Amino acid sequence: MLPDNISEQKVGAALIVGGGIGGMQAALDLAECGIKVYLADNKPAIGGVMSQLDKTFPTNDCAMCTQAPRLVEIGRHKDIKVISLSDIESLRGQPGNFIVTLKKRPRFVDEEKCTGCGTCVSNCPTRSAVQIAERGKVEIEPEYREQIEKIVAKHKNRKGPLMPILQEINASLNYFPETALKYVSQETGYPLAHIFRIATFYSAFSVTPRGKHMINVCMGTACYVRGSERLMDKFSDMLEIKPGETTKDRKFTLNSVRCIGCCGLAPAVAVGDQVFGKLTGVDVPNIINKYKGM
Repeated sequence: MLPDNISEQKVGAALIVGGGIGGMQAALDLAECGIKVYLADNKPAIGGVMSQLDKTFPTNDCAMCTQAPRLVEIGRHKDIKVISLSDIESLRGQPGNFIVTLKKRPRFVDEEKCTGCGTCVSNCPTRSAVQIAERGKVEIEPEYREQIEKIVAKHKNRKGPLMPILQEINASLNYFPETALKYVSQETGYPLAHIFRIATFYSAFSVTPRGKHMINVCMGTACYVRGSERLMDKFSDMLEIKPGETTKDRKFTLNSVRCIGCCGLAPAVAVGDQVFGKLTGVDVPNIINKYKGM
């Protein structure tokens, strides 16, 4: 006996739970038979585990080469509706006539306008603390205040002031303090998320403190086989920092890079704009001492 609110007439629609490769193919097969299909998955997108694989057994075919045509076809098919971020709360009825209640979690974006660019992820305030706006006037650290206020005042009334301001602050401080970005936002009117996106996009910019002198040890193939790993260890021991770290006096930052375009000088190290080639461990102290007093 069916509940009163469930029609006894069978409905020409199907719900597929799980948007893996099997669910995707089932949705396409049913839709081609003229059945309206709802494809539900608890993940933000369909694809399942297979989308994370490189090759598939036993043919070693590319996983995305197998999935991509199905993803495109599902996106274009008029009789398939994808319901992502959803969980089944209840299921009632009998074969041929079910009523399913789904709980859909919020995506916090307009799905009709979403292009999948990923900007919302990179600027999410819960992932990037620097983007959490503060009420009231921004107080810059005393050691930076005069420099930053002078730079902002110099450029803020010109057309397109943001990049000149960021470039000059970066040249002066070698990184962007959190309060500096907030102050620039307050004075120029640019959204903090927009400023932060620029500050984290360019490799010349940094939101973490960096040393005055950037030591880039090349770890490309030519340099590596000629001993650049030993050079890195020597720099690390002498400066007492690991790759990616900055010395306490903010004099040096040690980085590992893949290529500096000087394979003929391998192993090579770049300090700022100057390249040192064909190095050995005994050359490292001389390089450090050269820049210590600068």
